[in-house]
Amino acid sequence: MPNLLRYLFVLLLTFSGGIALAQDAPAAASSSAIAKPALTPVQTLTQLRAQLDDIKSSVDTKKPDVPLNDLRTSALAVQQQAEQLATSLSPQSTSLQTRLDVLGPAPVKGAPPESSELSTQRRQLTKTKTDLDGQIKQANSLGTEAAQLAVHVSELRRDQFQASLASRTATPFSRAFWVDPAQAFPDDLTREQHLNSSVADAVSTAWQPPNRISLILCLIVAVLLLTVGRWLIERALVQVTTNRMPAGHLRRSALAVTITLAYTLTVGLSAHFVYLALNWNDILSEDLDGLAQRLVRLVTFAAFMTGLGRAMLSIKRPSWRLPALSDDAAQRLRMFPWLLGGAAFLLGLLESINDAIGISLSASVATRGFISVLIGVLVADALIRLGKSRRAMLAAGEEPAQRPIWVGLVVAAAFISVGITLLGVASGYIAFAFFIARQMLWVGVILTALYLMMHLVDDIFDTVFAPKGRTGKRMQNSFGLPASALEQVGTVLSGVTRAILLIMAIAFVLAPFGAGPEELAGRIGTLLSGGSLGSLKIVPSNILGALLVFGIGLVVLRVIKRWLSEQLLPKTSFDLGMQNSVLTLLGYVGGVFVFVLALLELNVNLTSITWMASALSVGIGFGLQAIVQNFISGLILLAERPVKVGDWVSIGGVEGDIRRINVRATEIQMGDRSTMIVPNSQFITQNVRNVTLANAQGRVHITLPMPLDTDASKAREIILEVLNAHPSTLATPAPVVRLDNLDAGTMTFDCTAYVNSPRDVSAVKSDLLFETLDRLRDAKLPMTSPQSMIVHTLPASLTNDDNRDDKD
Repeated sequence: MPNLLRYLFVLLLTFSGGIALAQDAPAAASSSAIAKPALTPVQTLTQLRAQLDDIKSSVDTKKPDVPLNDLRTSALAVQQQAEQLATSLSPQSTSLQTRLDVLGPAPVKGAPPESSELSTQRRQLTKTKTDLDGQIKQANSLGTEAAQLAVHVSELRRDQFQASLASRTATPFSRAFWVDPAQAFPDDLTREQHLNSSVADAVSTAWQPPNRISLILCLIVAVLLLTVGRWLIERALVQVTTNRMPAGHLRRSALAVTITLAYTLTVGLSAHFVYLALNWNDILSEDLDGLAQRLVRLVTFAAFMTGLGRAMLSIKRPSWRLPALSDDAAQRLRMFPWLLGGAAFLLGLLESINDAIGISLSASVATRGFISVLIGVLVADALIRLGKSRRAMLAAGEEPAQRPIWVGLVVAAAFISVGITLLGVASGYIAFAFFIARQMLWVGVILTALYLMMHLVDDIFDTVFAPKGRTGKRMQNSFGLPASALEQVGTVLSGVTRAILLIMAIAFVLAPFGAGPEELAGRIGTLLSGGSLGSLKIVPSNILGALLVFGIGLVVLRVIKRWLSEQLLPKTSFDLGMQNSVLTLLGYVGGVFVFVLALLELNVNLTSITWMASALSVGIGFGLQAIVQNFISGLILLAERPVKVGDWVSIGGVEGDIRRINVRATEIQMGDRSTMIVPNSQFITQNVRNVTLANAQGRVHITLPMPLDTDASKAREIILEVLNAHPSTLATPAPVVRLDNLDAGTMTFDCTAYVNSPRDVSAVKSDLLFETLDRLRDAKLPMTSPQSMIVHTLPASLTNDDNRDDKD
């Protein structure tokens, strides 16, 4: 009866992790009943010293059964515990010193003696503080020693990793490659048969009556989880995502994440139940138990790969697919999540079995070569299928979706990695090929998971901080936030979270391996010959690192500028000119910062670039003075902003709109749509007329001469009606019509109206003149006609008489 209740309890706690609690309950009860007393600082220091000595002994003797990575982790753990102990003891030492300061120093010779109680208390406090300070110094010394040991282990691990990558065996196409595995095959087969026998004994023991019921129940639960359970969970997730979540992109990303997790958990729990079926009453030996737990983790990881691939392809729901993949491409790749997940499991399975039975080195090399070729062929097949899908779309007259730059870089890196893997196996560098193949799988999983999480983060913040959404409205009502501020907060939080995810992805990429790209680049750099230029050392690895830093820095800077220009700055109150100034200054500062980082990667110091500074100073003195002057002037323009992008300026006979402020010159677009390039220094040294600096309104000025006998009041009324009726004229300031002058039978009307922009003045003035002439003509109020000169020709007889009179 108790056993039956236990089985029912396990079934009820399947999805909540209650199995572990049920198994560990007796151990937990016994451990809580007999609580161990806390260690004193002296005992802790003694224990840490013993641990550190053991680690040193393992490093010095180079025990093959202890990985260097585990030794480094143990050394770092000792360092952390020592630092924590020193930190916890420091306040006690400070408190003792404060009490001693209150007691004051001991009386000097000749002074009145103090009480014996006070002297005894001072001696006890002094002794306690001396002992405590000694413990703190010992803890700090242990921490420093452990940190140095961790660095030493890291160097040993790097050397070991580089040596393994550089090792070469016979090529698989040669007979020598297969001779050693064939000779070692009988011994390896014997070891494998011993493992099979141990597994068979464990299964037989699990089938015995004391364990048979638990074995059957656990296997049934595992099968139900893999079949009905997974189907029901995925169907429920689809229903919840479709009906319960708000409409938008969040549905797609949330469904992809939940399907990935559901598939991973169901398959992982099924594997865990199989493990429980075999080890319900701890019947597995220590070695078999470790192998079984490792296989459970491998199954879970392979399930995660498969679930992630299924979520990305979304074969059954194409409209919910996150990546820009066509249906044809998704159908071509539909089997690859299972194939790549199976390859990852096979890789881990062979490695685990080889470690468990202690397989020969030649057989291990052969299996690694097989796995490397298998992974390389699978990745190459997937890339070829993608290419065929794109070519099929082009042949059908369809345009494939444009891929981002990083996707093209990933595809190119995958092609290169496949080539390196296959070439490495063919040439005998199987360890290097195996490293690249395993890295391809791991990096592919991390990049896919990063892509999914970035979409999920963006969609979550867009939904939560949407001004028109339910949560956004609540935030606006609760905190009084404007809509623009809410969008800015969501954009900033999304950007920060994406940056954290990127950093975590980089850490995960480098985590599983004993060495990362830096160690590999260092190994290649030492193999290549280097030189020097004066005191500047030319190291190939440093040059590659500097180029990599410079390229990545420029890409990151470009991404940040694009994010600011497309997402953050448009949601602020900055005008277009201020946004352009911020982006330009960020480009200058970021470019200088990236250049400095590249120089640091090159290990360039001031002594090495003295000759460059000298040559630059001479160049500035002779030919670069104008360039530097324009550059400084450009910075002043961006900082003080006397002119900005979008202003209408007039300088040196050039008039137009400022379209761009560059490092050296400013681009001005003139009225005929041509562009004038003006050096930045002219905006600092010359008089500049900025029409739109203080007031962006335009002024329309019209002068109308009319005859003196015209009805001035009626004419003024008609002109005002025309000025007020035009849709572009402003009501404030209101249009004005003044009688400006009376001269020689003519009166002159001075008419003024304002528009939103000086650029509209010409068109509005033309419209007002046409309308005013039509209205005045309809009202029979003529404009003043220009004066004409009439020339009369006199008769010839009259002209002769006048000439005679002049002679007389």
